[in-house]
Amino acid sequence: MEKEIYLYPYSASEARARDELALWRASYQANEECARDIEEHIRTHFDGAHLDDSMLQPLLDKWGYKRINFVLANTLQELSYDGRFSRKNQEWAKATFIPQDGTHNISLMVKSHPAVLDGFVNMVREAYKNLGLFGPQHCEPNSFENLDYEGRVLVLSPDTLKESCWSPENQLWLAHDGFGCSPHAIGRSIRSTCLGDGEQTRWNRTDFIGVLREELLPDWAKEKLAELQAEQPDMGVMKMT
Repeated sequence: MEKEIYLYPYSASEARARDELALWRASYQANEECARDIEEHIRTHFDGAHLDDSMLQPLLDKWGYKRINFVLANTLQELSYDGRFSRKNQEWAKATFIPQDGTHNISLMVKSHPAVLDGFVNMVREAYKNLGLFGPQHCEPNSFENLDYEGRVLVLSPDTLKESCWSPENQLWLAHDGFGCSPHAIGRSIRSTCLGDGEQTRWNRTDFIGVLREELLPDWAKEKLAELQAEQPDMGVMKMT
């Protein structure tokens, strides 16, 4: 499926230096096809006044949030001067890193009417919001740089997971130990347990967004945390900020 094609994060020149041009080409081709597909769906689902939101799910099923967000962010960054995009959507686009890739950035632009495209961006952002995923806004400030992760509930980045696994239950992990718990250690590995299903594995510190703010811990996660601590006291207890 198209959504399974790796979304390559670097430019063609960087890919050449890394000897990864095949990865870049596959990703670039998918990005370009995604942009054209969005244009076609907007063309066939806009009646001159309203954009039919039934168009979104087939695009998400085919391309996924990551690629659609990348293509849209690239478009809005290239059209940053265009006042027909809302300020909120422009700010949203800036939060996504888009490598400067010569004329390739232009090729990946969605060329639909900006006012209509702005509505589509709203639609995509609302659908993503409804997934209820945790993000940087839910974490303690400067977690990665400053906080020791041992005994903390951590937020796994959605970028670490396949989109088919995107859920809040798969994002919350209790950190036990490992050099990666320290913000200053050379080692990055962290032994941790998923509060959603109890799976225990090792992640790298960079796989996590940060430490979940204590007041945002859901009831289901509190129950699982208490259960884990009762079953395996050696796991330690959650440290509070």
